[in-house]
Amino acid sequence: MKYLIGAVIGLLWGALIAWLNSRINKKAIEKNSTKAIMTANITRTVIDIAALGSVFLLRNVLPGNFEATIVGTAASLGLLTVYFAYRLSKPEKKE
Repeated sequence: MKYLIGAVIGLLWGALIAWLNSRINKKAIEKNSTKAIMTANITRTVIDIAALGSVFLLRNVLPGNFEATIVGTAASLGLLTVYFAYRLSKPEKKE
């Protein structure tokens, strides 16, 4: 049960961070500037490191299994970042 709790916590935490990264990416794309895109990429990397680091630092406080939590966070970050990037790259439908 501890593995399941840890995995769910990790998946949710990773999903939240991936969503935040997509908002940062969207704002940078809207600015249409190389500097904005580079700043967004650096910011997203720092946020990803902070998200994984927070799981590591809180490993004794979190209710689930640490390994399941960190793997769930990394998996969710990776998969959902790709998904959100794909959604941003699709052209908007004009009605």
